[in-house]
Amino acid sequence: MTTAIQDVLAGFGLGLSLIVAIGAQNAFVLRQGIRREHVLPVVLVCALSDAVLIVAGVSGIGFVIERFPLVLDILRWAGAAFLVAYGLLAARRAISPSGLTAEGPGTKTSLRAAVLTVIALTWLNPHVYLDTVLLLGSIANTHGEQGRWWFAAGAVLGSVVWFTALGFGARLLKGLFAKPIAWRVLDAAIAVVMVTLAVLLIVRH
Repeated sequence: MTTAIQDVLAGFGLGLSLIVAIGAQNAFVLRQGIRREHVLPVVLVCALSDAVLIVAGVSGIGFVIERFPLVLDILRWAGAAFLVAYGLLAARRAISPSGLTAEGPGTKTSLRAAVLTVIALTWLNPHVYLDTVLLLGSIANTHGEQGRWWFAAGAVLGSVVWFTALGFGARLLKGLFAKPIAWRVLDAAIAVVMVTLAVLLIVRH
């Protein structure tokens, strides 16, 4: 049992290290959390997506990615295009003060739009396949036949803990975002992050 706990903790630590970073997905979850819009569905999509990718990696699906690198190239360009488009929308919100209130931008995001956006930000990112499927899957398989699944459980737990804390903990920033200017700064930062990530996706291959 002690070995199983060690495997879970190892997976938990590595899982957190791979997802706790400034990225497109985290920026979107943070923004939805601050606005308190569709937080639970967004968090569930992120956690479930990670779980699927982690299980795929531990099951050995990573060899498909290694054998067919064209898949990653397609995802890279599609992801870059999506990030640029989303970044431009964020920049537009930051530049134009219209519709901004103490509760955030006046136009509310529909549940469908929020879910589709977080799905795109997650599954169109080629790095998620390299990190979660290949890297995490490879390390998990060094823990033995049984240990790799405990490791995977720890990684999934890390994802659930992180996205839950990020999505629902963002409301603690309500005081900071009580003024419209704070939303303009946040959207400007999101725009920079999205466009920067898009450029990195294109140049790093």
